[in-house]
Amino acid sequence: MSKALDRSADKASQHVLRQAEKDSVQLSWDRLEMMQPQCGFGDLGICCRNCRMGPCRIDPFGEGPQVGVCGANADTIVARNLLGHIAVGAAAHSDHGRDVAHTLALVGEGKAHDYGISDKAKLLEIANIYGISIDKKTDIEIAKEIAEKALSEFGQQHGELKFLSRAPKKRVEVWRKLGIMPRGIDREIVESLHRIHIGVDNDYKNIINHGLRCSLGDGWGGSMIATDLQDILFGSPEPIRGKVNLGVLKEDQVNIVVHGHEPTLSEMAVKACQDPKLLELAKKNGAKGINLAGMCCTANEILMRHGVHNAGNFLQQELAILTGSVEVMMVDVQCIMPALTVLAQRFHTEIITTSPKLKFPGVTHIEFKEDRAYEVAKSIIRRAVENYKKRDKSRVNIPKETMDLIAGFTAEQVKNILGGRFRGTYRPLNDAIISGRIRGIGGVVGCNNPKIKHDWAHIEMVKELIKNDVIVLQTGCSAIACAKEGLMTPEAALEFAGHGLREVCETVGIPPVLHMGSCVDNSRILIAAAEVVKEGGLGEDISDLPAAGAAPEWMSQKAISIGMYFVASGVYTVFGGAQPVLGSKNVTDYICNELEDVVGGRFEFEEDPIKAAHLMIGHINKKREALKLKPMMHAIASN
Repeated sequence: MSKALDRSADKASQHVLRQAEKDSVQLSWDRLEMMQPQCGFGDLGICCRNCRMGPCRIDPFGEGPQVGVCGANADTIVARNLLGHIAVGAAAHSDHGRDVAHTLALVGEGKAHDYGISDKAKLLEIANIYGISIDKKTDIEIAKEIAEKALSEFGQQHGELKFLSRAPKKRVEVWRKLGIMPRGIDREIVESLHRIHIGVDNDYKNIINHGLRCSLGDGWGGSMIATDLQDILFGSPEPIRGKVNLGVLKEDQVNIVVHGHEPTLSEMAVKACQDPKLLELAKKNGAKGINLAGMCCTANEILMRHGVHNAGNFLQQELAILTGSVEVMMVDVQCIMPALTVLAQRFHTEIITTSPKLKFPGVTHIEFKEDRAYEVAKSIIRRAVENYKKRDKSRVNIPKETMDLIAGFTAEQVKNILGGRFRGTYRPLNDAIISGRIRGIGGVVGCNNPKIKHDWAHIEMVKELIKNDVIVLQTGCSAIACAKEGLMTPEAALEFAGHGLREVCETVGIPPVLHMGSCVDNSRILIAAAEVVKEGGLGEDISDLPAAGAAPEWMSQKAISIGMYFVASGVYTVFGGAQPVLGSKNVTDYICNELEDVVGGRFEFEEDPIKAAHLMIGHINKKREALKLKPMMHAIASN
């Protein structure tokens, strides 16, 4: 009996999964089964490999060792392991931001001629935050100074990151009082690694508090730099229509899939696919055209800015190759499965790596250089066009499923949509929450994980939230999951939203679920939350808002860093399954209970997406009561 229905909630993915079973192709779900039973010590976070005296394991039942060779107990080991995850996640997103700042610096120096300044308003906004004078300066000169300021924040040793000033004043006071204001992005990551070395930090609360500081350097630092500087270079997204799912691949065209996270190359790929000479070459090779499709967060970047169709999320990267229709999958960094290389050998597909940070043995590497970005992009597109002749058309098996969506909602665009282009304001949203038409705001983000039925948790949670009049903001693979389900069209409000949310969506003409970008663009959600506070009537801090966050299918260290900076910002955050902390009752209690009194936010772990949605709704109701808001106009939907 096919396992496809149990592995994914997405029909296109089920289609390809059945083909994989027929052809005996090994996928992530199969590899997960092969790993069973997985290490229980690791799952609980109570194993330590930090020195040669180990590895050490703490017995969760209290019958065996309760300390490691050095004397570290479960609290110390779990807290150190958690801080290590935060540091890696923060490094990944922040390094993305560093690369974008480097590209902007090259533009400012006149060394990256394929790029320019695409959003002058954002350029001037960021210049103002950094305190840069714009008098008698060209856009390029201002861009150079912004890049220098941004790059300096990675290595600075003292002071505070500038973008932290965008948070509500009361939130900044909380951070300063606790001593967790990030000084420099890299400094907090390096200090995290120092603290988890043998014989350094042993106080689990002190360790985790530094994790809050490190993660804030990600959310209000590196990730926010990435988002804002990308807007300057490539243009701020605006609401745009697109299509999503594996059905966007074309049987009669050259298919190129861009996969990863950094849009500096994919922006050039969009342009190169329209090159007349390459289009002519494609026709000579028997194709009707060149079809560029995105995968994972790079997909979200070029979808939001160009309407380039999105082929799927994290667990669909192997499935795209299994369609037999992909000539080239070009990848940069993060969430690229090593298994792609073995799978591609069964087809004509060529995997091309482009970052010096990511190489696979035996895989073509064409290194991306900002000073010849378009040239590199064209060379990769040309390889794809030439590879089309090798496609075995008898093995092409593309699912038919696609879905329409609207993407490109930023904190600024939401303001303009609600209040109008010339008087942008969050007032209508705040008033809808105050009056009880909208219950509150939910941020649902994160990855896919083969431990959870693909897309299912995202879809079920979001449907339950909007049914209960919670407007949902999404990024990353979570956004792709709900887009495939049809939740990102204005019509979705008529079918899925509660009466009050439906009224607001119909009036404004927006979907009940807003696509706000890639995973670094969680910073857009932070800015939106700060704007709601600034508008007034819903408290003085993010922690006062009737709002909650979730990562229903979380998978990576980045997810832990993201969750931690949302909690540090005052947001109640539900993870679909526990972080590796359950081996320490004290650490678990600290992050799931005590932190609320420290920073205003805390974690909750719940695998059932409906139960998790109602935990979020319960928290939102509690915040509404604390603000003495009007009762909801319509009763809460039953479970």
